[in-house]
Amino acid sequence: MLSNKRSCQCTVLDKVWSRARIAQANQIHGLLSEFGIVMPQGIRSISKYMPDILEDAENGLPGTLRKLLERLNGHLKELGRQVEELELQIKLWHKGNQASKKLEAIPGFGSITASAIVATVGNATEFENGRQLAAWFGLVLKQYSNGGKQILLGISKRGDTYLRTLLIHGARAVTLFSKNKIESQGWLYKLITRRNKNIAAVALANKNARIIWVLLVKGTIFHPDHASAAYAAAT
Repeated sequence: MLSNKRSCQCTVLDKVWSRARIAQANQIHGLLSEFGIVMPQGIRSISKYMPDILEDAENGLPGTLRKLLERLNGHLKELGRQVEELELQIKLWHKGNQASKKLEAIPGFGSITASAIVATVGNATEFENGRQLAAWFGLVLKQYSNGGKQILLGISKRGDTYLRTLLIHGARAVTLFSKNKIESQGWLYKLITRRNKNIAAVALANKNARIIWVLLVKGTIFHPDHASAAYAAAT
């Protein structure tokens, strides 16, 4: 079983290699687009279409570029293998860590998100409250006063970009089905009907950050019916 320190190292490496993998995929997409070859965005698209592109002798790709793309595609596959191996180690650590399993109960969270947060913030006791943790994630709205009126700006985006991205992606996944799954009286449902889903996703990520603080510091167990109470306790 991985130690907390080792899990944190795996999380950092997973973050680095995941970014390198995305950058490699973007480079491949960019090189192909210069020769008029466009495929759907995403790493899976490269895995699906690249073999045919490399074998097509009539698509206008120079021989040197064809060889370069073959190497880049091979490197992309190796990065994918490294990411999968690290994520397997992280998931095994997650299964044996009670705090990480506790966070996984939050809607939109998975083992990777939960373990990355626990490996980074530990028991979260260094934060005085949930709002402070949300601010550390960079999920608190910036604001300024103009003529006595408070003007809200975008989120601060301070703190760990990787963790903030995981939180927002998880929240966005929840908002995609919230109209069908969340009761019409729910605060998220009301927010989605008034604002766009990106704003709703950030608001939910902010709320989840505060719930994380309660679960880690207070030692409580997440339950959907208690989410609002947990949020209030963390403010």
